[in-house]
Amino acid sequence: MTIRQLPDTLINQIAAGEVVERPASVVKELVENALDAGATRVDIDLEEGGVRLIRIRDNGGGITPDELPLAVSRHATSKIASLDDLEGVATLGFRGEALPSIASVSRFSLSSRRADAGHGSVLEVDGGRVGEITPKPHPQGTTVEVRDLFFNVPARRKFLRAERTELGHIEEWLRQLALARPDVELRVTHNGKPSRRWKGEGDLLSGTRLHEALGEEFARNALRVDHAAAGLRLHGWIAQPAYNRASTDQQYLFVNGRAVRDRSVAHAVRQAYSDVLFHGRHPAYVLFLELDPRRVDVNVHPAKHEVRFRDARLIHDFVYRTLHEALADTRAGIQTGTGMPAGDHAATALSSGISSGHASNTGYMPQSPLGLQVAEARAGYAALYGNGAASTAAPAMPLSQPLPASDDATLPPLGYALAQLHGIYILAESVEGLIVVDMHAAHERIGYEKLKAAHDGEGLRTQPLLVPATLAVSEREADVAEREAATLAELGFEVTRSGPQSLTLRSVPALLAHGDVEALLRDVLADLREHGESRRVAAARDELLSTMACHGAVRANRRLTLPEMNALLREMEATERSGQCNHGRPTWARFSLPEIDKWFLRGR
Repeated sequence: MTIRQLPDTLINQIAAGEVVERPASVVKELVENALDAGATRVDIDLEEGGVRLIRIRDNGGGITPDELPLAVSRHATSKIASLDDLEGVATLGFRGEALPSIASVSRFSLSSRRADAGHGSVLEVDGGRVGEITPKPHPQGTTVEVRDLFFNVPARRKFLRAERTELGHIEEWLRQLALARPDVELRVTHNGKPSRRWKGEGDLLSGTRLHEALGEEFARNALRVDHAAAGLRLHGWIAQPAYNRASTDQQYLFVNGRAVRDRSVAHAVRQAYSDVLFHGRHPAYVLFLELDPRRVDVNVHPAKHEVRFRDARLIHDFVYRTLHEALADTRAGIQTGTGMPAGDHAATALSSGISSGHASNTGYMPQSPLGLQVAEARAGYAALYGNGAASTAAPAMPLSQPLPASDDATLPPLGYALAQLHGIYILAESVEGLIVVDMHAAHERIGYEKLKAAHDGEGLRTQPLLVPATLAVSEREADVAEREAATLAELGFEVTRSGPQSLTLRSVPALLAHGDVEALLRDVLADLREHGESRRVAAARDELLSTMACHGAVRANRRLTLPEMNALLREMEATERSGQCNHGRPTWARFSLPEIDKWFLRGR
């Protein structure tokens, strides 16, 4: 078989297979070019889901007539000139492949005018065949028309979906862009009718664009995050655990302004939520990670959907710790959200799709050096409510003391208890209205956090095995164990390499000694290999402590006195993550007076 040089049109069509997957890919590449050109307004006109027409008009810097042919030539770009530029690239586009690839599989037109030019110019390309430059009236900026996408590649066109589906992909990408660039106005039409307009607000802090992009419920339940350390900054919004999703459809990550998917960061977010999220549900977030462009490689995916971090382990830990601490502050009664209109977070969280069922877990008290200390911590805490005595840490309101007026700003966040409902719920009066608390769920979280604090204060204990265990592993796993021996020791494992594909295990975490520690070690090694970090030991420990806290929590139909109820409310206000029980269920809800007034048609 003879080796031969491929023609340019075929080269571009092959490249189009990587860059141009569907109409949304075209919109992405063209709009990113507009943003790189400094546009503050972009008009997107679509027909038939973008298959018949995609027209992108911007008010950016424009292109000179003599550069129009270069713009549709492969690997021609104004954004990089050297390897140093590539390693520190800060623009959205840089490969110089998008326009020639798109032009090779469509009927393509490129019109532009710079501010200092007397008139605009246009260049047409039909299926890769470049025409002549001709004058054309045009305002400052650039217009790109893409008609009949894949008209000359029928095999690719057959893979396109229905018009509504393709339009949906475009709208989802524009939603990402709207979140990343609130300073840019976006106007969208479809089949000649206005479809969407995103006003250029300046930033997301005003709240309107966040509300428009993700809805009232997300905005109402959003927690603001902003933390910087080690040359990294993470800011944006994460949703309260009570607001969660059945899928990952509201997870947006931007690295230096670029919307990307990254498994390591996604893993860090899941770990941060692991202690507060209902089983099988997914968190929602809009996060912006900023770092020196030289610390991230954006040139690892043809469509630039993925990046590679040079300090992946550091970034994973930074994201996890930032979100873990932010979620720790989600104490019951604390007001959150973006400050936009619409009701109360906790009350609406009950209708966010979380199951109200609560499966009772079974567990055992481990026979380990920590066992007695954990048992004492649990028993001591349970005694707070076991004999009708109020907590000494947070004084309860005596029965004889009258409740403050409802407009008393000195009321604590969860107010003061009024009564108990069906032996399950505590009803309390707060400044805003009525507080309803699931007493078992709340007590369970309080006990769980106390057990964790007791264990953390004691430190991680290890238990030597009477007979060292030999594990058969892959060579790659053995390499990780040898390289990460110090990390494994911090997690409670004393492991040495005893052969190319074998390990010797001599000590294990004491609290987990009666579990399947070999399987746990394999999972830890997998985490260390993929993410450079593992919380498997902590997660296994927490699962055990959670079970213990569940069994130690006050049960339904247990009658509490008002001092006991108030003691529980004060503990909730002081306990981290007390807005959810150990299994992710909400522990409380607030109903405002205006909301209650509506129930009874007051004021009408």
